[in-house]
Amino acid sequence: MLFETKWFTTFLKETANGLWHFKYRGVAEKNWKQLLGWMSRSRLSPMIKVGRMVRRHLWGILNAITMQATNAIAESTNATIQKIKSRACGFRSRARFRLAILFHRGGLSMLPNGAIQA
Repeated sequence: MLFETKWFTTFLKETANGLWHFKYRGVAEKNWKQLLGWMSRSRLSPMIKVGRMVRRHLWGILNAITMQATNAIAESTNATIQKIKSRACGFRSRARFRLAILFHRGGLSMLPNGAIQA
């Protein structure tokens, strides 16, 4: 039974991994609902729990698939802010912390006025 359970969980994981490459919402929704059906009938409580969570957020998952949207830019900005915070070992005030973030992530040109970038 353990071998069958491990095989089935691996199957579900790999199937879910392959569902992120659809371009059309209807096809993606049909395949995700098929996977959710398998998860709910699996009789494995962790899989049922994850399946319920995915079903609650299915509209957002389908939007992310069809719009090809990610939060990579937000994660990159957050990582840069965390680096600034750790390198400084604390700031005297929130204003100085804000200035450091704007300096590193503000997209400001460091060239003098009127200078032409090569």
